[in-house]
Amino acid sequence: MKSVFARLASDFLSTIVFLVVYLATDNVLIATGVAIAGAIAQVIYARVRGQALGYMTWASLGLVIVLGGATLFTNDPRFVLAKPAIGHIAIGAIMLKRGWMLRYLPPIVTETIPEYATLAGYAWAGLMFILAAGTIAVAATGDIKLWAFYVSVVLLGAKIAAFAIQYVAFRFLTGSRLRATARA
Repeated sequence: MKSVFARLASDFLSTIVFLVVYLATDNVLIATGVAIAGAIAQVIYARVRGQALGYMTWASLGLVIVLGGATLFTNDPRFVLAKPAIGHIAIGAIMLKRGWMLRYLPPIVTETIPEYATLAGYAWAGLMFILAAGTIAVAATGDIKLWAFYVSVVLLGAKIAAFAIQYVAFRFLTGSRLRATARA
């Protein structure tokens, strides 16, 4: 689980850096410049350490440079604010693959209620698309404080709530199926 959070933090590091620098300086251009430099430094650091870089890392770097550059060139923060939405759309698209979630679940779930796990995978994809649409809507306002709240509280809160609901539902459904099987 620790490696999952480390990977997510790595994938969204430029967004985190942007948010922290913006909150500290209240300056979009400085925050954007530091986020771009941080994303480039992150890739250089990984390459120096000999780490293989995945598709998401290269895609994130490209998005940071292109959208950050557009923000710097136009002095319009909406470009860089939309970046997390693109990541959520990409993740949501990947989550549309049938059964993607099965490898992340304990055997008791995958053996007892695989059909619900598949359904939950599609629900997660839907959640990613909804969160992306919300991010785009908030980014379109250009209100950075609203965006900061949305990215740091709403996005995270929605994922934690979805995980908690899934956990309770899977516990209930697995228990119910096992009890029904024992009675039969």
